[in-house]
Amino acid sequence: MRMKDKVAIITGAASGIGKDIAFVYAKEGAKVVIADLNHDSANLTAKEIQSSGGQAMAIAVDVTNEKQVDDGIAKAVDQFGGVDVLISNAGIQIIESVDKLSFDNWKKLLAIHLDGAFLTTRACLRYMYKQGRGGSIIYMGSVHSKEASVLKGPYVTAKHGLIGLCKVVAKEGAQYGVRANVICPGFVRTPLVEKQIPEQAKSLGISEADVIKKVMLKDTVDGEFTTVDDVANTALFLASFGSNALTGQSIVVSHGWFMQ
Repeated sequence: MRMKDKVAIITGAASGIGKDIAFVYAKEGAKVVIADLNHDSANLTAKEIQSSGGQAMAIAVDVTNEKQVDDGIAKAVDQFGGVDVLISNAGIQIIESVDKLSFDNWKKLLAIHLDGAFLTTRACLRYMYKQGRGGSIIYMGSVHSKEASVLKGPYVTAKHGLIGLCKVVAKEGAQYGVRANVICPGFVRTPLVEKQIPEQAKSLGISEADVIKKVMLKDTVDGEFTTVDDVANTALFLASFGSNALTGQSIVVSHGWFMQ
């Protein structure tokens, strides 16, 4: 029970990677807060965790809305008695070349990934600093925090930006025992990635099978997708690590796509 009685707030946790992290954390004893724009799905996920013996609650949060973030995290803290872990995971993807990308879509993606990370981090840090028991901030980056791909200008920009925010939080939070790290997965076959396959096939003029083999997985060592369990177990390792020795780092989980 590596997360026993720890309170973990996970954004974008009603599906995909965030949902799997929530289940892994709950199994390890955490009190899990499912924070998602889709409140019905968040409630359903929380009930699934509760039915399997875990502790969970759902909050409806648009991570780009300052008041919703502050109010939602305050509600979670009030119910569970604090916050020990934040997983900043909420995100979207927009496939388009830079010359054709609308400014509105550029701003939308950066707002969700970067503004959302900032707002949730700030809200959680205010409680973590006062609590005096440390904490862990984990950002969901990507191999695109390290590398670039065509048609993903705002996404690559945002994921690179998360590493910068993480390093600042690691330095500022150290005196309070708060660590910050970034998980950088390769392609994980989530609904977000499933949506990209036909979009990239159309944009690049190739088959969906070639998108998977020749674009998404071409630089891995084994041609395999990263799994949600791979990422969730990395998130468990980072959250339960016992000292400031591991902070300000970006951990790549990508079947060798990117090697540090």
